[in-house]
Amino acid sequence: MTVAFRKYDTASLGDRLRNAQGMSGPLMREIIDQACRRFPSLGPSERTARLARLIDAEAWVDAALALMELELPLWHVRRIAYDEGEWHCALSRERELPDWLDAAVEGCHGELAIALMSAFLEVQALAVEAPRPSVPNVRPARDPLFEPASCENFS
Repeated sequence: MTVAFRKYDTASLGDRLRNAQGMSGPLMREIIDQACRRFPSLGPSERTARLARLIDAEAWVDAALALMELELPLWHVRRIAYDEGEWHCALSRERELPDWLDAAVEGCHGELAIALMSAFLEVQALAVEAPRPSVPNVRPARDPLFEPASCENFS
């Protein structure tokens, strides 16, 4: 089965992330294997090698940010906040909009890397659920009997 048609089970991954005490190499690789669509198609490159080095070095926050950069090029980190023992991370496509206008996706956890990956999985779940037509929308042809007319009196 090709990567584009593979079903992703982001709900079970989200549950595993919420219940995890900390990020680990196997958990990060499982997220890459099950939730990433672009990463396998990139093949060996400098960016994928950098991500592998970050995972091997257990630099979880940097690895999460590098994975977001690879998988979600249109999404950016909007906010990272620490409140009452939890990290709150919001990802957005429109960072310049005010908070009340933006439709940001948020993840939270006691560990920053897991909070980032939770938000990442929420965005991936939104992308999978979004219905996309196989053919782009085309405007209907104009009625040949309809002809606009000017009603102004220029005399």
